[in-house]
Amino acid sequence: MRSLVIGMFVFALAAATMAARDESVEELKSHADSAPLQDRTHLRLQIAELQLRNADKFFKDGDSEHAHAALDDIVTNSQQARDAAVEMKKHLKNVEIAARKIAERLRNIKRTVVLEDQASIDQAVQHLEEVRTSLLQHMFSKEKDKEKK
Repeated sequence: MRSLVIGMFVFALAAATMAARDESVEELKSHADSAPLQDRTHLRLQIAELQLRNADKFFKDGDSEHAHAALDDIVTNSQQARDAAVEMKKHLKNVEIAARKIAERLRNIKRTVVLEDQASIDQAVQHLEEVRTSLLQHMFSKEKDKEKK
């Protein structure tokens, strides 16, 4: 009887944690839209990383529709983090590193999903590589401009 109560408590706690994660993504999105520019980069990366975990879970559960929506959020928020970093001219390196890690994790997830879902993951990785490339161009073009002066 005691183990049943403990088991039910653990299950309830796990269910509450999953619900809190879903709410936290939505809360982070609304907060990121109204956040000051210096906070947007961090918030957008946080959303992308949470959605990466969600996409992995959805793919494992066979829920392709939600997984593809999470992939779209990953790409969108990574691009918005890049845009905020470029506009501020700060945190470029952090965004580039985060985009690289997310792309690497997506490549690992790709190996575990069905063939039909692999193309959408490839597209997301390609968009993340474009984010990284543009960030690297901004980072190194600054150094070239400083050398010319």
